[in-house]
This record gives sequence, structure tokens and C-alpha cells, in this order.
Amino acid sequence: MRVTLRWLADFVDIPTDDPKAVADRLESLGHEVESIEPLGAHFTDVVVGRVTEIAAHPDADKVRVCQVDVGGSTSEIICGAWNFEAGALVPVAVPGAVLPGGFEITERTIRGVTSHGMICSGADLGLSDESEGILVLDDSFEIGRSFAEQLPLPDAVFDVAITPNRPDCMSVYGLARELAASYDLPLREVAPDIDTETEAPLTVRLEDPEGCPRYVARQVNGVTAAESPLWLQMRLRAAGVRPISNLVDATNYVLMELGHPTHAFDTDRLGDTIVVRRPTPEERMTTLDGQERALAASDLVIADAQRSIALAGLMGGADTEVDDSTSAVTIEAAYFDAPTVLFMSKRIGLRSEASARFERGVDPNLARLAADRVAELLVSIAGGEVGGIVDAYPAPIEPRHIDLELAEIPRVLGLDLEAAVIADYLRRLGFAVEAGSSLDVGVPTRRPDVTRPIDLVEEIARLHGYDEFPDRVAFGTGGGIGIEERRSRRLRETLVGAGFHEAMTFSFIGEDDLNRLGLPADDVRRDGIAVVNPLHAEEGVMRTTLLPGLLKAAAYNAARQVDDIALFETGKTFMSGGDVIPDQPDVVAFVTVGGEPATWQGPARSFDVFDAVGTWELIARSMRLDDVAIEQADIPPFHPERGARILHRGVTIGAVGEIHPAVAERFGIQGRVTAAEVELASVLADPGLWSFAAPSPFPPAVFDLAFEVPDGSSTKSVLDVVRAADDVEDVHVFDVFRGGSIA
Repeated sequence: MRVTLRWLADFVDIPTDDPKAVADRLESLGHEVESIEPLGAHFTDVVVGRVTEIAAHPDADKVRVCQVDVGGSTSEIICGAWNFEAGALVPVAVPGAVLPGGFEITERTIRGVTSHGMICSGADLGLSDESEGILVLDDSFEIGRSFAEQLPLPDAVFDVAITPNRPDCMSVYGLARELAASYDLPLREVAPDIDTETEAPLTVRLEDPEGCPRYVARQVNGVTAAESPLWLQMRLRAAGVRPISNLVDATNYVLMELGHPTHAFDTDRLGDTIVVRRPTPEERMTTLDGQERALAASDLVIADAQRSIALAGLMGGADTEVDDSTSAVTIEAAYFDAPTVLFMSKRIGLRSEASARFERGVDPNLARLAADRVAELLVSIAGGEVGGIVDAYPAPIEPRHIDLELAEIPRVLGLDLEAAVIADYLRRLGFAVEAGSSLDVGVPTRRPDVTRPIDLVEEIARLHGYDEFPDRVAFGTGGGIGIEERRSRRLRETLVGAGFHEAMTFSFIGEDDLNRLGLPADDVRRDGIAVVNPLHAEEGVMRTTLLPGLLKAAAYNAARQVDDIALFETGKTFMSGGDVIPDQPDVVAFVTVGGEPATWQGPARSFDVFDAVGTWELIARSMRLDDVAIEQADIPPFHPERGARILHRGVTIGAVGEIHPAVAERFGIQGRVTAAEVELASVLADPGLWSFAAPSPFPPAVFDLAFEVPDGSSTKSVLDVVRAADDVEDVHVFDVFRGGSIA
């Protein structure tokens, strides 16, 4: 948000001669100032003059000869602009003046007539982008006096990054309130001079009080559309808002000043009824940008008796737009439900300064003040008089109350503050405080971020100043990390040591990912949890397996000429639990693609199922898992002959093997792909202390055993028989012979 130093100073007496000090104070309050932009007059010898006479040029049709009183003398100046008449106050660059860009003004003769200076536009002076007409000033400017001296300059523009939880600071007044609290200075109240409290000839009906709990309509009659005064235009431009006309600029000015969006309807184009409702089926409306928009049932609109006239919190409608012929306006200041505006903005693809504030949450109790402030400003810059008002607020929103235990402050902050100091801090920030054994704190409705005692503690810390905290040596015993975290780190270190790279894939997958895995219809991994509002249609289910993410990551790398890929990931999967809380088992998975290059030790070879099994066995040894085994099994997405289930103490905890070639192809991977996926509950469980026994004094006895078994027997069945014998330390298969004579 962009805000000027002088605008802030309208409400609190901050030091206007030191912008950096004010920026530092905002930073200390938690509001990052991204930049400070100085504003100044980049011109010299420009005075205010009054056009006393205008005559046609004797030899040119597109310019006029103007007599201009510049204070004590009259200058004859030729001007090509046609947006002013005799009597207008204008900025005049006299001969010798230097304009932005180093442009020097001299006397010039144009077709026989000498021009003694130049009447300037806003663009000529670097004050605006408008160059079609000259700058017409209001009567507050003094003739003959330096124009620069009468401008609100010098100034500085702060570009402040407002965090999403502080909608109350998305305004000049909100930031001024913060500075007043920090400097311990009084905050000047915004109190519009409105003495008309009669009811407007309008009926306001809230058909959806949840979408719009409050709606204020204030009328101003007898206005005249024109350009806004220069001071107002300069402030709007400094805030990043383009001036349009005084009728529109007044609402934008109050938006930036108070942070509460308002809108101006042309009263003569508006019926005598305003309805806040949801759209009817197939309803359409044209917004101020000229776009015809189809409305959805979830949208919220402002309507009269005949049609929709505005998208609530987003943009007004073209049918009730104010223009140069407008003579009466109806000012809308409402409180719209934040999620309703947010979803409508996203659906339509339309975002505005107003919606940015409604989405975060505006103060419902600021609506009437905002409407009155716009009315006061309109009377000041557009004439007319304030009319009646309608304030539909069926269920007023009251401030919430929080009980703050005083012992909470030293416990959290380590500061010993007196109760009176704590109460003073909170009152300076606008909280109502009643002291007792604890503090009963009333939270203003503009602060939706303060809901708990700890939020109040943070407010106290902010105002006290984080740089004012004393330096203290922290005492206490270190908690360290638990056994599960230590073993999780060991697991990662083991895989990294084996040449794997850790990946972190997205937690959402799509139905198509499960189809590409070739999972049968009754596979539990198909019973995922659907996401109500997915970021992408192809990622609408919370993952039930890590393999799709790793396979897509492997395919992404393979497509970029990475030949040998070894990735692993640990993370949660989400299994549907029906009406109960879903199961969220932690899982480790790895994927390999490619192989080992040819070396002097041997030829190149592709990773195969034995590499995957070996990686799992490495994990099992490193994590000290006892009673682990693998059994060949047909488990998609693995190859039916090259896949196996992993067992721990007789319970299946995962699967390992070679990914079916058809699955790999569907993911865009060429060649062999091996993988494994294992639940971590038993892997990370504490195995207890090591059991040590004295080493045997005798050397080991090594035997080569041969067994004749049916073809197709599993290695595990043979090894289990051998392991059942006493005193067997280790056993492994070193050769397999098939066919021929065995005798």
C-alpha cells in the first residue's frame, strides 16, 4: 500500500522532516516499508496566474492568445489547450523557468505573435500523466506567488507491505493509528460535519444478511461533476490511484484514507429500492469496465427493483454509473462477507482495491462513518448538500472480549511490566481495558486477527519494541529430538549415502495418476480423499501413495537428459476413513531409473529388481530391523514376476520390485524402473538397546550346501530352512543350476 507522509500527518503529529525515522517506526511495528519515494517540485519559476482575456490568434486556428495576470503585470501567452476560459487560475512558466527534464522556457514568436511564457499542464510539471489540457487550479491558490510553494510538497511516499492479517492497516488512518500508539501521540478523529440524519427516500432490503450484515446508503444532492482539486489528485496519484472525476475520486480518496470501500450510484438512474441478494438463474449484468458478466448462484449482487446494479464488493454496474450529467449520488458503504467476495472475485477473475479489503475483512462498524466522510468530501469538492441516510444493520456486530492473565506476559516475553503499563499499551492501540486480577480486553471489530490472549501479548510486545527487550542468557534444559526423529534422520542419511537424492513432491494427485499405476478397482489406494477446491483439476485427490509423484519427478529429469536417477521421499499419505478421521500413515518410497556405467570393473548395466531389494536390505540393516523378509507377489504397479511384498515380523509393511514396463511407459519413462514403498511406523519404532555377546573363540565354519528343489521355488523358502538350524550366523545363495543331470 502506498501512503504519503503528509497524509499521515493529517491525523498524527509525526516528524514530517524525517521520512526515514517514520519508516523505521513503521518497521518496528511490523509493517515493512519496501521503499521511500521522495516527492518534490522538479521545476523553477512557475507562478500562479489568472487568465483575464482570451482572443483568437490572427494567423493560427489551433491556438489562442491569452492575457494572463501573473501578479503585478500581465503577460501575453499563446496556448493550444481549450479546456479553460477567461477567469481560470493556471500555472504559468515565465521566461527563464526550467521544467522537468531540463526544458527551459524562453520567449517565442509564433506566426507573428510573441508568447511570453507557457501555461502548463500537469504533465508539463511532472505532476500527472494528463497532457491534453492545461492544469486549472481552484481558488485557494494565490496569484503571482510561486506555484511550487503552494503545493503540498516536499513529501514522501511509503510503499508499505501490509500482512494479510492486518486489514485495519490498509488505510492512511490505520497506519496513523499505529504511529500514534508508537509515538504516544493523540490521534485526530475523523468526524464528518454532517448534520442531516433524516431518512433517505430509499428502501434497503437485505435478503442475504449473512452475505451482507450491514448496508448504508447516504444521498448527496445537487452535485456538479468536474475535475477534482489538485491536492486531491496529487494524493490519489501518490497512492497509485488514477483520478477520474470528483464524484468517483471522493470514494477512492475515502477508500485510501479510511480503508472502507464505498461506491457512488447515480441516484436518478437508481430505483427507490436497494436489494442485496443472490443472482437469479441465468442473470447477467454489465460492469463498469463494459464487460457483460454471467452471474452464478454463489455470487452476491446489489440490485434495485428491476436489475442488478453492482457486484458486491467488486465493481459497480454500468446502468447506474456516475458521469458528467450526474446531479445526485447515492453512496454505498456496506460490510460484505469476506469468503463470499473472495470466491466471487476468483470465479469472475476480477480484483479491485475494494475486493482486496473485503477479502481480508473490513470493520462492519466503520460503514456509516465512511459514507458520511464521502458525503462531506463531495459537498466540499462537488457542491450540493447532504441528503438522507438508510442504515440497514439488523444484527449489530459487537466487540469480542478476551481475558488476559497478567502472568502470561512475563511467561511469554520475559518482561516484568506493571499492569498499568500493559493496560496503557493496549489502550493506545485502541483496545478497551478493564483492570482487575486479570485484564478484560475489548477487541475493536476492526481487528479480526486478535482472538486469543497470546494475540494481545504480541500487541504488547510490538508496542514495547522488540529492540527494547533486555539481553538475557537463556536458561533451561535442552529437550533434544525424540527417537522417531533421530531414526528418521538416520533413514534419510542411509539413502543419501546410497546415492539417492531426496525429493519433495506435491501432496495431491489425480485420478489419472492412479489409472496410470494400473491399480485394480478394489485397491484401497483408489479410495482417496477428494479436495473440495483443488488448485488444478488434475490434482484433486490427496495422495494415497508416493509413487506417482516420484515417477513424475523421474520422468521430468529423464526428459532433461538425466540418465541415472535415484530419488526418495518420506511423507504422509491419506487413506479415506469414511465418517471417521482419515488414516495418515507416514511412508518412505524410492525410485531408480538408468543404471551403472561401464568401468574397468565391468560392462554397463541397468538397475534391476535386485538393486531395489538390496536397497531395502540396506535400510533394514541400518535401521536394525529384525525378522524382515520379502515374498514374491503380484502387487501393482510392480511387474508380477519381479515384485515382492515386504514383511516385518510377519506383517506386510510395503512392496519392492521393478515397475511394470507399461506403467513406466504411461509415465513417460523409457527403460527399467525399480521402486519400493514402505510404511514407516515399524521402521522408525525404537528397536531398543543393542544386545552384545562375547565373540566366539573359534573360527567360523563355512559350508557349501546344495539343495534340489522344484523349479519356481522361492529363495526365501530355502533360506528359511537353513536359518532354522542352530548356530547359523549367515546364509546366502551364490549359485543356481537348472536342467541337465543333477546326479
